[in-house]
Amino acid sequence: MTFSANEPSPINERELRSAFGTFLTGITVVTMIDGDGNPRGITANSFTSVSLDPPLLLVCVGNRSFSFPAFCDTQSFAVNLLHEGQADVSSLFASKSSDKFQSVPFGPGITGAPILADCLTWFDCTVHDRVMAGDHLILIGRVQAFGTTPSAPLGFCRGRYTAAREPLAAGRQTEHGVQVGYLVEADDGILLQSDGTGGWRLPGGRSRKAESALSLGDGGLLPLRPDDTFLYSVFDIPGQDAGCLVYRARLAPEASAAGLPPDVRVFALDALPFEAIPTREARAMLRRYVRERQADRFGIYIDSGDGGRLAMVDGRASRWSHVVTENA
Repeated sequence: MTFSANEPSPINERELRSAFGTFLTGITVVTMIDGDGNPRGITANSFTSVSLDPPLLLVCVGNRSFSFPAFCDTQSFAVNLLHEGQADVSSLFASKSSDKFQSVPFGPGITGAPILADCLTWFDCTVHDRVMAGDHLILIGRVQAFGTTPSAPLGFCRGRYTAAREPLAAGRQTEHGVQVGYLVEADDGILLQSDGTGGWRLPGGRSRKAESALSLGDGGLLPLRPDDTFLYSVFDIPGQDAGCLVYRARLAPEASAAGLPPDVRVFALDALPFEAIPTREARAMLRRYVRERQADRFGIYIDSGDGGRLAMVDGRASRWSHVVTENA
């Protein structure tokens, strides 16, 4: 076959892939829940921001992926950017393994899409548009919530992982859409975490309830008593675009103060550093907690324009399955 001077030469796919691969990218794991309620996830580095107003991003999903049909039908998905210590997670989700989520902690975002518990940054999205382009689906998402940590990103270039430097300064973790704090009880006190500027705050987590452990933004871990975490307070902070959820939890029996992350301390209830807690709402919530802890009778606070609502909760917690059985 011959080609005229006006016709383009045929493209060698292998060489083109190598040329594309000289562009340094990050690594993402794109996740969703399929029609049968199962979590799905694939590794992808074709990711970019699209717009701030409205907040849009895009990822590309290859039509050879086993999960391709599910991504064509889903109404929501999450993009989890990986940090430099997660090359194994990237390889796992790039494989054809049927149990990818068995060894990677995750929880639902506000859309229900799986958010990986330990990642650099996550974006929880609803589907804004889909565009078929060649052998890939361009999935455009509208960001509903996101969060990030100070870790360094995992890079990819010329077919191999690479390191990136200059991560965010410590203490620069941000969460948008919803912030989650934990009143973690330990002995006769609670745990507070340094904010890096001389203040103290509740240990924070992702926008979901932690189960057996709370992953901190700096990579630390707080082991919790399973099935002993309950919603305690819901409120807004004026001037911030994120609502706040606060859970009560208890430190696992095997954990000790000596084994806590260096920026986490146990404070006795009568020695809480209220003057170093930056927001009025957090101080008020902690003062209420101290009163209720002393009376051993707790409530759930829901913020509202007229000062909020407080519902008292009486009795000890019981497993839902036991309650259903007893009332059947």
